[in-house]
Amino acid sequence: MSENRQLFGLEDLRGKLSERGYKMTPQRREILQIFVEHSDYHHMSAEDVYKILRENNSEIGLATVYRALDLLSELGILVKVEFGDGCARYELNTADPTVHHHHHLICLKCKKVIEFEEDLLDELEDDIAAKSGFQILNHEVKFFGYCSECRRKGD
Repeated sequence: MSENRQLFGLEDLRGKLSERGYKMTPQRREILQIFVEHSDYHHMSAEDVYKILRENNSEIGLATVYRALDLLSELGILVKVEFGDGCARYELNTADPTVHHHHHLICLKCKKVIEFEEDLLDELEDDIAAKSGFQILNHEVKFFGYCSECRRKGD
């Protein structure tokens, strides 16, 4: 990501949780810490998080992971993304929620997900808003195709 700043630390999480009547549990802290420590590995599924927890000898169960991920994404601390394969993935929300996030290039062969930072849709958003009166807050774009490695192998 071109702008790799973390808006939410553990204290921010505690504040977001308490604002909505939730507590900072050891489980939520441990799950968030995984996202902080593995920030280079974007788009983790609940199973990915659970695997890391097991490798760290944690006793947190998969159902707890799912509940925590749902809550953290609902609070805007994590971003939930779907790539059309039926598996929800999550990443730290490292950008201002009012500013466009990044887009995704998804390889249909190897399933690699490449992040694409440049946002070329601002003019289109302005045009849609002007014509429809709809207030656009954000958008998400996914491109499906074949990565350069798979294209090379396919030749």
